[in-house]
Amino acid sequence: MTLAAHQPPHARPQRAPELRAAARHIGRRRFLTLTGAAAALAFAVNVPAAGAASAAELDAAKITDDPFTLGVASGDPLPGSVLLWTRLAPAPYQADGGLPQERVAVHWELAHDDRFHRIVRRGTALAHPEFNHAVHVEVGHLDTDRVFYYRFRAGSWISETGRTRTAPATHSRTSALTFAAVSCQRYDQGYFTACKHLAEDDVDFVLHLGDYIYEYAVNAVGGSRAYTDRTLPDVFNHETVTLEDYRLRYALHKTDPDQRAAHAAHPFVVTWDDHETENNYADDIDDSDGPPEEFLLRRAAAYRAYWENQPLRRPQLPDGPDAQMYRRLYWGRLAQFDILDTRQYRSNQAYGDGAHIPGPESDDPARTITGATQERWLIDGWHDSRALWNVVPQQVTFSQRKLDLNAAAKVSMDAWDGYRASRERVLAGAKAAGIENLMVLTGDVHVGYAFDIKDDFDDPASAILGTEIVATSISSGRDGADKPANWDTYTKANPHLKFYNGRRGYVTVELGREEARADFKTVPAVTTPGAPLTTAASFVTEVGDQGLKPA
Repeated sequence: MTLAAHQPPHARPQRAPELRAAARHIGRRRFLTLTGAAAALAFAVNVPAAGAASAAELDAAKITDDPFTLGVASGDPLPGSVLLWTRLAPAPYQADGGLPQERVAVHWELAHDDRFHRIVRRGTALAHPEFNHAVHVEVGHLDTDRVFYYRFRAGSWISETGRTRTAPATHSRTSALTFAAVSCQRYDQGYFTACKHLAEDDVDFVLHLGDYIYEYAVNAVGGSRAYTDRTLPDVFNHETVTLEDYRLRYALHKTDPDQRAAHAAHPFVVTWDDHETENNYADDIDDSDGPPEEFLLRRAAAYRAYWENQPLRRPQLPDGPDAQMYRRLYWGRLAQFDILDTRQYRSNQAYGDGAHIPGPESDDPARTITGATQERWLIDGWHDSRALWNVVPQQVTFSQRKLDLNAAAKVSMDAWDGYRASRERVLAGAKAAGIENLMVLTGDVHVGYAFDIKDDFDDPASAILGTEIVATSISSGRDGADKPANWDTYTKANPHLKFYNGRRGYVTVELGREEARADFKTVPAVTTPGAPLTTAASFVTEVGDQGLKPA
């Protein structure tokens, strides 16, 4: 949650008895990690540890209802490899998905055409109950820079068809790439109309920048969606705490037809923010400053459910409360994507005087938003980069964002403004590596922003080091508004801010060899379905001459 999100405070949820019992038997995080976090999670939620094999196999012919209610997805395109995902759930709003605790054989096909006349690969994967019958299939030895179609079969049931693609060869001189960036899908605050439009858009892949689900309770009629034909069961009417809670919340989101359509149409590259676990958490500290050993059990459950329900590769499989989400993808020599995790390793938020005014601790070099290891990985990757564009998909606003004109201006302490030493080190690393075309992609704040990244944000005449594009939310914040009431004050406080729009939607970015173009696409309402999509504004930034200009 950030200042722009305007989300109501919530009471700390009561921990399930099994979580409290497990926490009493487990020490601090180091002990939890060294003694096997997966075993601790198994104790807490009464499921077999990750990697365990179920003893029996279900005859898939006995599945009487459609098991592909959650759709299909693909993710993290590599030059010769695609990752395919589905999860079997004939009864998605039941804890077991409507299947027994037995593994299920799932057949998959990959083809050059959507009618599957030209099959490229086919095989069988096992959907294990330990992973809630999720399937992750990594298909390698494929042609580079190629579109493929895929589908799954279990028994007599066949999934919808998905479309995916491989990336260009790592050293190819690719001339163009178009991707979309999305974030923040609070189910009870609006329809996923932007996802429907995204499914119809012409992009190579989608970056999801966090808050795929929200942990808050969803009331029985779906909140502002006001479904008249879909009363939700009580399993959603409390905050997510246990593994079962998180699994069910993903099922709620993934049964949305517009969300399913977007996943089927494009490969996704995902990273998380706070609401996939708990609002405003930092490392092993939760929003209520509860015992770290207790919160880590909740975090382990959240991380496991995230992996089960997202198109992620094996290296992102959690080990208890730990998962390496930061990773690097390439699009030929055109772009390097350094996908960050600014939540799992950060120091706790520093609230200055309690009114979001930075205090001396905000500049403490010991405090970090990325953790030292990830920070070194990012900067070392820039030194090794041969890409024309260096793109950093991450979660919270990177550029300075003052909220008023006072001498001690308020900022969001949950963003990089609360970790200014981290930001200074990262920008110094970019300069030292000679990065000329830097683009940071951000979600979180439920508005669209376009920033020039300044060498010194307090000096309008200082050099422009890159561009930050902030994607608005899919539904969080309800309908929103084009401009805030204090727009004039806001722009004077932030002269490096080139664009603002508070409607829902997404952003598309086209990278070329001469310039990048960002199109901010919005819908006028999400509290009623079927809103049209318009382009609110478009900007370009040129290769070797950073600085946003209207397109």
